[in-house]
Amino acid sequence: MLDAKKIREDFPILNKPLKDGKRIVYLDNAATTQKPKQVIEALKEFYGEKYSNVHRGHHYLSQKSSEIYEEAHEKVAKFLGTASWEEIVFTFNTTTAINYLSPSVLELMKNRGKRKIIISIMEHHSNMLPWRRAAPLFGMQVVYAPIKQDGSLDMKKLFELIDEDTAVIAISHASNVTGIINDIKAIAREAHKYDSVVVVDGAQSVPHLKINVKSLEIDFLTFSGHKMLAPEGTGGFYGKKELLEEMKPWISGGGSIKDVTLKEIIYADLPWKFEPGTPNISGSMGLIKAIEYLEEIGMEKIHLHEKKLLEYIINRLKEQENLTYYQKLNPEKHTGIFSFNIKGINPHIVGQLLNDFYNIAIRTGLHCAHPYHYALGAKEGTARASFYIYNDLEDMELLGEAIETIIRKYSHK
Repeated sequence: MLDAKKIREDFPILNKPLKDGKRIVYLDNAATTQKPKQVIEALKEFYGEKYSNVHRGHHYLSQKSSEIYEEAHEKVAKFLGTASWEEIVFTFNTTTAINYLSPSVLELMKNRGKRKIIISIMEHHSNMLPWRRAAPLFGMQVVYAPIKQDGSLDMKKLFELIDEDTAVIAISHASNVTGIINDIKAIAREAHKYDSVVVVDGAQSVPHLKINVKSLEIDFLTFSGHKMLAPEGTGGFYGKKELLEEMKPWISGGGSIKDVTLKEIIYADLPWKFEPGTPNISGSMGLIKAIEYLEEIGMEKIHLHEKKLLEYIINRLKEQENLTYYQKLNPEKHTGIFSFNIKGINPHIVGQLLNDFYNIAIRTGLHCAHPYHYALGAKEGTARASFYIYNDLEDMELLGEAIETIIRKYSHK
């Protein structure tokens, strides 16, 4: 396993004692991750020595900022295994990436005679609502792929939905509720039989798994930097170059064009064609350092580390009768997410108890995935503990002991 205690030394916020003198046990990583000192110091250096707006500035500071901003594209391209950094478009997070993509993709696919969008029930709202909003604008129909009783995607029924009319399959790589990892390559191969495109929500996979978009055979992949040690306001999407060149940007403005007349718009080269306005330049510096930090550890090691933490907490609590948890499959097929409910206690109360008496930070509620929770039978939501590189077995033991105590004191059948 990773040496989480040593890794925690790089995270100032995790070393600051709380009012009782104890450290916080931060298990809210699916929402956002903490930032190492390498990222924090890089931001300070950037603003103190290198900041200016990017592109078209011929002075030193603009040139340095532009170099860093372009280097960040190259860093992400290599991290995701793309053919070229021109296939990496920066937005502010996964949500904005999908909102940028959805109308442009649907416009393209409408011109190809496609009329159907397939979304799974397990999607985060950010990979559901943009498609639902854009669908009627392009005369498209949204259909939903169901889940099995164990919370996993029903692949058989999904494949039955895919046909010649299918424009897009919008699918999460890993669930933000259960951590279940979907077989994206199999979905992409089936979709491409019908010339459909696959847009993957990678918010919960890119920070935790070794990703290679070419081997996954997908068309688009979105991600958020703040979920992988980088500053908020960073992220974006990968897109196949031939598709990006054919698509028109739905969001446009300064910085995204070569020329504009009163009769014509000539868009800029990739990726700037899809990046209007002043971007998060400082954030790109932080994104570089975050990726370097993760690469030094190794993404395969990160996934293995989370797998062992998940196995530990499941084994620790599996005999608790008044506990329901939603990780039913092999932990190898999950990211480090442990969502649960305690009978007779609202998940928000569970989260408050964990914070107030045990210094354990988790997330509670419906996690922007209401239909998935309803399908799971968790109408009030779940209590979600999510793990990362600075969590260890000691954290799992503290969590397990706290949950057992809450069950003993407050739960009822």
